[in-house]
Amino acid sequence: MTIRNVRLGRRVQRRWLEVMTAVSRGREAGMTTAEYAVGTLAAVAFAAVLMAVVKSGAVKSALTAIIQSALSVAS
Repeated sequence: MTIRNVRLGRRVQRRWLEVMTAVSRGREAGMTTAEYAVGTLAAVAFAAVLMAVVKSGAVKSALTAIIQSALSVAS
């Protein structure tokens, strides 16, 4: 371990303590409206991509095959 790594480790540890202290004091207690908006947009974009993938022919036929084989094992 070099001197630089030790210094970096100390800096990271100090910054971590600063952040955790700020959080415990309530300065960063939750997300702001902008963060909620970005999170919501990301979730909607992910859902749209997921729906496009699931509705594709290859995935639909694979899911159908899996469900049919699961139902045939159960009976």
